[in-house]
Amino acid sequence: MARILGINLPDNKRIDYALTLFYGIGWSLSKKILDQTGIEKSTRVSGLKDEDVKKIIALLEKTYKVEGDLREEISDNMKRLREIGSYRGSRHAKGLPARGQRTRSNARTKRGKRRTVGALKKEVWAKMEQSKPAEAAKK
Repeated sequence: MARILGINLPDNKRIDYALTLFYGIGWSLSKKILDQTGIEKSTRVSGLKDEDVKKIIALLEKTYKVEGDLREEISDNMKRLREIGSYRGSRHAKGLPARGQRTRSNARTKRGKRRTVGALKKEVWAKMEQSKPAEAAKK
C-alpha cells in the first residue's frame, strides 16, 4: 500500500482513481498529474515504483494545494469574509446558501430537516392550555 502525503492508497486500484482519493484532486487533475510525471494511467498502485511515488509527491508538494492545506485555505477565506462583514460571510455564518439560491422552498442540504413552525394539532394545543393554569397555580 503506497502512502502519499499521509493518505494510504489501496493497492488494487488504478493510480488515476487512487489520486482522486485526495481532497482537492478530481479526475481531470489526476490525469494532468500523471501526464506531467509520465506515469501510465492504467498502472495499479501496487505496480508503482518508489521513484514514481517520489515524482508524484514532489509534483503535489510543489504545484498543488491538497488535503489539509486546501481545507485550511478554504476555512481562512470563509473566516475573512465573516470578519469583513460581507453578505457572503454572514450567509456562511448562518449556514445558508451563499450564492443567491432560493431558500423558501429548497436549500434542504444547508438548512437541515424541516421544522414546522406555527401549525399545532388540537391535542398538542389542548395539552399546552391545560399546563398553563397548573404553572400559574405553582407561582
